[in-house]
Amino acid sequence: MTVDIEKTGPEDTPPTPKAGPEAIKAVPVRHYGRYVTAVVAIALFVAIVYAFSQGKINWGAVPDYFFDPRILDGVGQTLILTVLSMAIGIIGGILLAVMRLSNNPVTSSIAWFYIWFFRGTPVLVQLVVWFNLGLVFEFINLGPFYKDEWSDFMTPFLTALLGLGLNEAAYMAEICRAGLLAVDEGQTEASHALGMSQGKTLRRIVIPQAMRVIVPPTGNEVINMLKTTSLVAVVQFSELFRQAQDIGQTSGAPVEMLFLAAAWYLIMTSVLSVGQYYLERHYARGSSRSLPPTPLQKIKATLFTVRRPKGAAA
Repeated sequence: MTVDIEKTGPEDTPPTPKAGPEAIKAVPVRHYGRYVTAVVAIALFVAIVYAFSQGKINWGAVPDYFFDPRILDGVGQTLILTVLSMAIGIIGGILLAVMRLSNNPVTSSIAWFYIWFFRGTPVLVQLVVWFNLGLVFEFINLGPFYKDEWSDFMTPFLTALLGLGLNEAAYMAEICRAGLLAVDEGQTEASHALGMSQGKTLRRIVIPQAMRVIVPPTGNEVINMLKTTSLVAVVQFSELFRQAQDIGQTSGAPVEMLFLAAAWYLIMTSVLSVGQYYLERHYARGSSRSLPPTPLQKIKATLFTVRRPKGAAA
């Protein structure tokens, strides 16, 4: 008679499940400095608003004159002067940059001297000098082409245009030179190997690639030029700042008109900043695989995220 003996051992005992790791409790970092900075900033803003609210300022004069024909004419003259001065500056800057990079020592030296002189003297001084050259030259004589009295030739508009445009050309020359030097020399060598001339290489190969470097500082120069036009009030040109000053003297609200001019400058520079953003984005397409979303795209993405139903997939 055989007896079956039931064998028990470690192999027949089911293993006890091991306890899993404890859930991590994430503790958010406390940015106390942000809170303090925000409180201080809000307090300063409230204090400034309160101070201006208690001052003797006729705030009603600002909307009354905001669309005054004289103010609108000043805005138009400011924009025209900005566009024409920047056109002179950009064209002159490109020519000076090419001359500066030339192997010809004469043209390179001329470009260097021009940049040295106009960057080394204040634009306000240049404007006043142009305006007062009539004290030195009684007539302007260009031979058979043009001859007239200097006071009739050098009008306030021409004074402003020459003073701002020629000064801007010196700064644009350095911006364009930096952009041209940023293009790899291999691009130029390859184009020459294909039989392209120096001028065609510059137009077709170098300048299009240099635009990615040239556009951002050029946009800043345009915005700066818009604000610098306020200096031409000293040469009797009726742009926005001069018109606001004249209205302030006749209306008895000089400070209010300065606030009005500042508001118009903020509006115009804001519009130019938006244009600069999209222009930079256009020329940055070849430098990165994916462009960052625009502010409008960010707003749309945020709205769609908020409206998404709870059961929808993330």
